[in-house]
Amino acid sequence: MPLVYLSPSTQEFNPYYDGQGNEEFYMNLIVDAMEPYLTASGIEFVRNTPDMTAASSIRQSNEGNYDVHLAVHSNAAPESLSGRLQGTDVYFYPFSERSTRLANIISSNLKAIYLKPDLVNTRATTTLGEVVRTKAPAVLVELAYHDNKDDAEWIRNNIGLIGRNLALSLTEYFGIPFVEPQPIQSAVVDINSGNLNIRKRPSLTAEVIGKAPDGAKISVLGSYDGWYIVRYNGLEGYVRSEYVTLEYNIQ
Repeated sequence: MPLVYLSPSTQEFNPYYDGQGNEEFYMNLIVDAMEPYLTASGIEFVRNTPDMTAASSIRQSNEGNYDVHLAVHSNAAPESLSGRLQGTDVYFYPFSERSTRLANIISSNLKAIYLKPDLVNTRATTTLGEVVRTKAPAVLVELAYHDNKDDAEWIRNNIGLIGRNLALSLTEYFGIPFVEPQPIQSAVVDINSGNLNIRKRPSLTAEVIGKAPDGAKISVLGSYDGWYIVRYNGLEGYVRSEYVTLEYNIQ
């Protein structure tokens, strides 16, 4: 299943327009909101921590084998224009087809929830470190201008909606179903004998990435159209729901 590096801003020195909270605080709340959707949809993730920097986040990302590096920020205008700019900018690396495609998906989806859809733009960059220095295809999202009252309040009032929207974009990029969060449930493989195929996609023709024997304990992360997204021995994938018996919630 896909593996994503999540990099919410570590810029605690960027206060919001009224001094209540900062960029690091709100971007971490948005990534917190993304996590249940990613788990339910079968996307694994690692994220940076507030004590890190952009440089250390890049290093940590490059130490792994991630399918995407997603940096989540809010913006600020130059001092001469402070409080007067609005909009969302999605930065991508123009020499990477995957970075470009992800930026276009994110931009398209954010248009549906941002205050002024015409101000949602994709922007090519060859200088932003978290876009050009990462091993994984990367995108950096500047969600809105935190020195602008309307933009900052849009972020504050839509933490969950923005997190859901970004998670939805990742599922579209990976070509997998978007699944609403549910309590993780313990379950047992119930096929009488043999092994249950764990597949890469919810299709009987999809690649088999693992097997779970009859009676094996598995965790059900989400459900989609007759399939469960499951975790078994550190592996995540899709299994047919009729061959699994649910037991109880484990979170």
